[in-house]
Amino acid sequence: MSHNNLNLSKQNKRKGVNVHTEIAPLKTVLVHRPGQEVENLVPDLLERLLFDDIPYLKLARQEHDFFVQKMLDNGVEVLYIEKLLTETLTANDQLNKDFIEQFLSESNAHTHHLKKLRAYYSNLPIKEMIDVMIAGVETLTIGVKNADGYPFAVDPLPNLLFQRDVFSSVYNGVCLNRMRSTTRNRETLFAFFVLSYHPRFSKQVKWYYERHWSSSIEGGDVLMLNAKNIIVGCTERTEMKAIEKLASNLFNDLSHKDFRVVALDIPKKRAFMHLDTVLTNIDYDKFVVHPLIFEYENQFKIWEITKSGKKLIKMSLIDYFSFILGFKVTFIRCGGDSPIAAGREQWNDGTNVLTLKPGKVISYERNHVTNQLLRDAGIEVIEMPSSELSRGRGGPRCMTMPIWRDIIPATKIIDPKKGDKS
Repeated sequence: MSHNNLNLSKQNKRKGVNVHTEIAPLKTVLVHRPGQEVENLVPDLLERLLFDDIPYLKLARQEHDFFVQKMLDNGVEVLYIEKLLTETLTANDQLNKDFIEQFLSESNAHTHHLKKLRAYYSNLPIKEMIDVMIAGVETLTIGVKNADGYPFAVDPLPNLLFQRDVFSSVYNGVCLNRMRSTTRNRETLFAFFVLSYHPRFSKQVKWYYERHWSSSIEGGDVLMLNAKNIIVGCTERTEMKAIEKLASNLFNDLSHKDFRVVALDIPKKRAFMHLDTVLTNIDYDKFVVHPLIFEYENQFKIWEITKSGKKLIKMSLIDYFSFILGFKVTFIRCGGDSPIAAGREQWNDGTNVLTLKPGKVISYERNHVTNQLLRDAGIEVIEMPSSELSRGRGGPRCMTMPIWRDIIPATKIIDPKKGDKS
């Protein structure tokens, strides 16, 4: 597959955002193809840049292209954030200048480097400029030095690979996130300009949360269950205040009188960094889950937020999910009953699969125990290579932001036995 031949954003078949559930047939998705920012990772900077290892870019791109091809093969339109932003800025010179200024103001660059950085960015073709902004700028490139010897005038953005975290598609709107770490906040600037000014999204999208608000929330914590229920993890990356603010804005806009936002207050552990490292919806009645949730279940708190207020629910997770869905659900353990397989495959994002439609997912091939358990439960699993992409500690779900999913008829959501799974 030639990445350069893909220009799917120009199809413009669907304007705006339409995501009402996690499992409905996926039609349009947003991704970022890994670039030079991966090459700019070095051991001393991994902690600062929130990465655990250094992927080999050539193979990481091959794996990502394979992933994209599998989505294309399943009828999914794949958009690239870097291409959408290029289209957005190319159409408006002033907008391009505004973007450069905003990017610089959030770059944490030394003030005495700004003049050279501004000139450097401004003299690049827009596509190349965007690639450079993502890759980071070495001090050597613009002929400056940092007093402490730090090699970058502007840090790279390797986490842009994980488009799920930047914003969340919520019904016909977006929750544009305030990232927990300042290292990642610039990532949301790309999505803000695309959603605000690209003709495919401009004036088509409702805003339920904004990037400059004070409380952090990240997309890996947002699970669109159905038209009446959103699940949001209260984790080390997402604050309860942000969940309550999101809920309030949704209540003001949505017509369902019994609509609820469910806040899952999760133990603040690295293993539970985001909700989608804990559980992911893969079928009408099935979730793949982190096995530790059974060990730590008494530490999970379920808060139900409605127009009437917020209350603590004293039920187990599986019983509560069955209650709000209206039928019994099944939790499939990542790695099964083996603590060794569970630990290994959870580390490699065994729960972080991308649901293409009810009962069909894309998963890392290295998680072979979990993949077989999914197949045994009737789930169709498409496997993808992941020797390099998995080093970023994010799976197929993390790497994708659904923009458009079909609407599943209510009868199918209420009764998973009715109808087929097409």
